[in-house]
Amino acid sequence: MKIVSAAFAHQGAIPSHHTCDGADVSPPLSWSGVPHGAESLVLIVDDPDAPDPAAPAMTWVHWLLYNIPAQATGLEEAARSLPAGTLEGLNDWKRTGYGGPCPPVGRHRYFFKLYALDLLLPELRRPRKAALEKAMQGHVIAKAELVGTYQKRP
Repeated sequence: MKIVSAAFAHQGAIPSHHTCDGADVSPPLSWSGVPHGAESLVLIVDDPDAPDPAAPAMTWVHWLLYNIPAQATGLEEAARSLPAGTLEGLNDWKRTGYGGPCPPVGRHRYFFKLYALDLLLPELRRPRKAALEKAMQGHVIAKAELVGTYQKRP
């Protein structure tokens, strides 16, 4: 399985348009190679370098989507309409939806992690990342990762 973005290359810089310095809209994402037998997909976007890459203290969650249909092949920029059946979790701003990179200091890494699951998850009522990962346990049949970087303008 593979996940890519037309907005930035793997390990490349995320354009400011997709951050708090710009329009703060999600980048376009597309994926391929979802294995036969997958019933749903999960997307977790997080930053393990928070608050400072020189001394990371936490992983900041930017976006949580689950029960994305296994037949889906991506999300449009700004993800105005999610694939039917897709449910959202709470990011670390305590809201649903995408929250773009906005690092207080240094260049951070942002992990766009796509998981293929062998089941459709139950309604988790806007879960946090830990609850979503717990529900996924033992059901991940494939994983793909796209990493982008961003450093705020001076």
